[in-house]
Amino acid sequence: MNAPDTQPLDSADAALVARYLEHVRHEKRLAARTVTLYELDLQKLAAFAVEAGTPLRQVQPAHVRRWVARMHAGGRSGRGIALILSGWRGFYAWLGREGLIAANPVQDVRAPRQPRPLPKALSVDDAVRLAEHVEADDDPWLEARDAALVELLYGSGLRVGEVVGLDVAASDAALRAGRGWVDLAGTEAQVQGKGGKRRTVPLGAQAVQALERWLAVRGERPAALGHEAALFLGQRGTRLGAHAIWERLRRRSRLAGLAAPVHPHMLRHSFASHVLQSSGDLRAVQELLGHANITTTQVYTRLDFQHLAQAYDAAHPRARRKG
Repeated sequence: MNAPDTQPLDSADAALVARYLEHVRHEKRLAARTVTLYELDLQKLAAFAVEAGTPLRQVQPAHVRRWVARMHAGGRSGRGIALILSGWRGFYAWLGREGLIAANPVQDVRAPRQPRPLPKALSVDDAVRLAEHVEADDDPWLEARDAALVELLYGSGLRVGEVVGLDVAASDAALRAGRGWVDLAGTEAQVQGKGGKRRTVPLGAQAVQALERWLAVRGERPAALGHEAALFLGQRGTRLGAHAIWERLRRRSRLAGLAAPVHPHMLRHSFASHVLQSSGDLRAVQELLGHANITTTQVYTRLDFQHLAQAYDAAHPRARRKG
């Protein structure tokens, strides 16, 4: 259970809780809903204290840690516990200002850390389906551009901001502005990532072909005739923005028949996961993604293990219990 059954407080503790709620209601002018949440948090605190036979003013950090452990064991999330602790911390801070306690017993108690959620990645089949999709009814100019976008995002694992910042070719202006560029002859792209760090990423054969097809038609729009250095343009001839890329990718994934809408970072996750599944080289994936710290990349080992576990569950004759 998250907390013991509510039991009546002694009159002194009940009076303290009532005074505090009046304080937040009238002096701090908190919304009625917020005051109600504070009251619920203090009811949990009071129930724990009564069960422990400890007046609220005598609660110690050891009590609070024990109660946190009970709530966590009862299934309450780390975020939920953090919100409860915040309410308790405010109550004891008020008691301290009133001169009723010497130290706040909740001050240094923290909620359990939430496990970092796994990044959402496409299966290899879905990623290939999206990359190979051709929208024959689209404007050929938009179709060529969007196909190149998908190949670059999935084929090189770039962030959407890095794609937005790519120019057609290297230039002093690009260097001064912190932009990157593509080198199709060298089958690589120079990108500027987070913190202004530059890195070189390889371009796969499919990405090079898609970019060549796009560059062959890129200048066909009157607005794009040499007035913009950006690799990817909108129909008005200006640099394509991140929001537009998100929208075009969502649309393309829907038209390709994928179950869930795809966003640019999902393709980056898919790139990392699929390279790691094939190579097992975590350091190489770190360099390709431009992560400063290997711990950031290690989340993909969990995703890779999840993939292996699913394959085991589906294929191994001893994986599932008999019904």
